[in-house]
Amino acid sequence: MINEKAALRERALALRKAAFERHGAEAGRRLAAHGLDFLSPRPGITVSGFAAIRDEIDPSALLDWLHREGFKLALPVMEGRGKPLVMRAWAPGDEMSTVQWGIREPLASKAELYPDVLLVPLLAFDRRGSRLGYGGGFYDRTLQKLRARAAVTAVGIAYDELEVDAVPHESYDQRLDWVLTPSGPIKCNAN
Repeated sequence: MINEKAALRERALALRKAAFERHGAEAGRRLAAHGLDFLSPRPGITVSGFAAIRDEIDPSALLDWLHREGFKLALPVMEGRGKPLVMRAWAPGDEMSTVQWGIREPLASKAELYPDVLLVPLLAFDRRGSRLGYGGGFYDRTLQKLRARAAVTAVGIAYDELEVDAVPHESYDQRLDWVLTPSGPIKCNAN
């Protein structure tokens, strides 16, 4: 299983780089145009996004729109290897720190929030809700922790080109409920 994931990760990184070069910032604008209406979200819920790195699809236009619509926002903060992420309050324009791998995070002074919706970066996804990340397990541990506390909807954020027939899935991998691509939302079905 580890070798399958490593091979898929290598292919997916190349696909993502090509998608980024082909679509650029337009992909993020198309995400924002879809919004999260497909979830029928309650006003004022908390949505945790992420600050894109390298050639990840950039959800900042979507986060800006959510902020203007009155949603509470959070971004992830790494607490260390093997630990779940902590989601801290964030709004567009907030000062941020830069940490490992060039990831930007809210300052430690920001309040911890528990999101209702978690936007998840990925390298590959399938329609059963399996996702391939970088291999650190941060989002799997985070979703497990959050879902033990309350219902959380996990929405993968990806270029359309990152869809595959099947992502190798292990028992500890947390499934996505939806994937939002520039072409629109995809409801995941674990069956």
